Amino acid sequence: MAAVVTAVEAAEQAPVPERPAAARRSFPVWRWVILLIAAAYFLIPLYAALRFAGFRAFTQVTSYPSFGSALLLSLRLALIATVLTLVLMVPTTVYVYLRLPSIRRIMEAITILPIVIPPIVLVIGVLKLAPGFLLATPNLLGLVYVVLAMPFAYRSLDAGLRSFDVRTLVEASNSLGAGWPTTLWRVVIPNLRTAMLSATVLTVALVLGEYTVASLDNFQTFPVWIVNFEQNSGPVSVAASLLALFVTWLLLMLIVTIGGRSARKRGGAEVALFSVSTAANVSATKGEPE
Repeated sequence: MAAVVTAVEAAEQAPVPERPAAARRSFPVWRWVILLIAAAYFLIPLYAALRFAGFRAFTQVTSYPSFGSALLLSLRLALIATVLTLVLMVPTTVYVYLRLPSIRRIMEAITILPIVIPPIVLVIGVLKLAPGFLLATPNLLGLVYVVLAMPFAYRSLDAGLRSFDVRTLVEASNSLGAGWPTTLWRVVIPNLRTAMLSATVLTVALVLGEYTVASLDNFQTFPVWIVNFEQNSGPVSVAASLLALFVTWLLLMLIVTIGGRSARKRGGAEVALFSVSTAANVSATKGEPE
């Protein structure tokens, strides 16, 4: 009996043979097929739009006087919406996660409402409730965009909170005498930096591509300018659309690059566009040592 037990213990303690590097890095053929189909699905329309617009149209876009004002308005609204969204959503999401975990399902249902409610209903409600000094200014769109960005910002921040043990860090900070503002600013937010960057990029992409609300409010943002200018010059309008698309792609690539590098340096949360995972889990998935 002792010999059997010794044999079992030796088998449990024996190192598990690792798979060869070629086996770990193998990439099935069907994945290549899916990637090629997805690439063709996205790149062929972009190539057709580029051929239709021509390279000359890209140089003509910036020559129109209304182009600069529309683009600056969209960038200003993106800045307003991003700042307000982070100021409102970060403390709320952290407080619900720590103190009111039972209403997280309710929060998820509430934050999904801007996607369900028709834009015309949202615009009319904002016009009825907004203060008078905002009705004649395009800054009113910034408040509307905060509501529209709420579903994406909340889910990015919630995924960021799940990527580290926020409860233990907050309790340790409180035990050292730090108050709630200090804990939020010096403990929670540094660990949520990648998730906040993800929410920022999603908000900016939403503002730069939103057309319905801006057109209903009669403000000429960049998407509204593209649609209105399409009646005069189709190639220039397509070139402006491609420019907006390329800028959004660059922002998304920037957030993935910055988030991945900071996660590898700190061993914290890593963002892959819309999801947040710990660097340890990522390395374990890839078969690399932590």
